[in-house]
Amino acid sequence: MAQDLVLLTRLFDLLQWLLPKAERFPRVHRHTVTLRLMNAALDCQEAVFAAQSTRGQRRQDALQDADAALNRLRLYLRLAHRWRWLNDGQYAHVGEQVAEVGKLLGGWIRQSRS
Repeated sequence: MAQDLVLLTRLFDLLQWLLPKAERFPRVHRHTVTLRLMNAALDCQEAVFAAQSTRGQRRQDALQDADAALNRLRLYLRLAHRWRWLNDGQYAHVGEQVAEVGKLLGGWIRQSRS
């Protein structure tokens, strides 16, 4: 229970940092890459909420959905950095946040399998 609360807190912190940054990405990409990046971050948060309120196979499915959304978020963040929408410091910061979320999520997935 405490682990999922820490995960939700870390995801909230990630969203709180990322969403204002994403709003500053180039306007021409706002309805494509930026939208997908924001959706991936929000999808991950929603899947963790769903996992928190379910048990058994439904929890496993929700956790896998969260993991898939986190992987999509990693992809879009790499693109944002490559295209210089995020500078090196911003990319390092968000990378640390995503890595911590990934570790917490991976631990919860392993714990719920046993």
